[in-house]
Amino acid sequence: MRKITLPLLCFAGVIAFGQRKSDLLNQIERLRSEKDSVVQELAASNRKISTAEAQAETYQSENTSLRDANATLLKNLSNFSELSKRNTQNVNNALLSLEKKEKQLSGITDAISTNDSISIVQAPLIQQKLGNEAKVGLAGSSITVAYKLDALFETEMSDVISENGTALLVKVAEVIRENDSRTVLIQGLNITGEFDTTWKQAIAVASALSSTQGIASNTLTITAMDGNFSEGITIVLQPNYKKFYVSVKEQMRN
Repeated sequence: MRKITLPLLCFAGVIAFGQRKSDLLNQIERLRSEKDSVVQELAASNRKISTAEAQAETYQSENTSLRDANATLLKNLSNFSELSKRNTQNVNNALLSLEKKEKQLSGITDAISTNDSISIVQAPLIQQKLGNEAKVGLAGSSITVAYKLDALFETEMSDVISENGTALLVKVAEVIRENDSRTVLIQGLNITGEFDTTWKQAIAVASALSSTQGIASNTLTITAMDGNFSEGITIVLQPNYKKFYVSVKEQMRN
């Protein structure tokens, strides 16, 4: 019995050892497989981590660029806002200046309109005062008083004031004194182109008004010109343009 049992036990032990060895080999193979799987997963994880890190760097770079772009945009918006404020101020200043100029121009226009209106009112009154021998008219803001040569002088070719002419110039002097804000232009007109006599006639009228009637000579201006198809003496009561221009210049300066 003992002889049989010992071999059996040895055989059983060999079988059991073989089984255990097989199990160990299987376990080793399984562990290797698991290791390979873990290695693959680790590699995949490393790839994902590398990708994530690259994306993170990209995002960080984009974020930096975006932050810089936002900073630039904010700076540009600030500059634009400042420029807009300056432009608005410039526009407001321009509007104020324009309004001031409009008031100045309005004042000038009103002054011209006032002169025109005064002339329109005065012309018929002057006509009534001077009588039919005078032809009173308007030339803009000026009042014109025209006489034929034979109404003022002894003859049409003479430069000597007649008695009738002296009487007429007395009335003209009264009109001039009543309109002392105006200057006086004495125009000698002819149709022949011979201005020597015409000049003398205009000077004679100015001399009579100045020396005889007391009209200030510095308010009188003399000229001789072609009258086209009319001849005679025209006395022009015109606004004091020099004084008016000085006033306008002073207004524009302010």
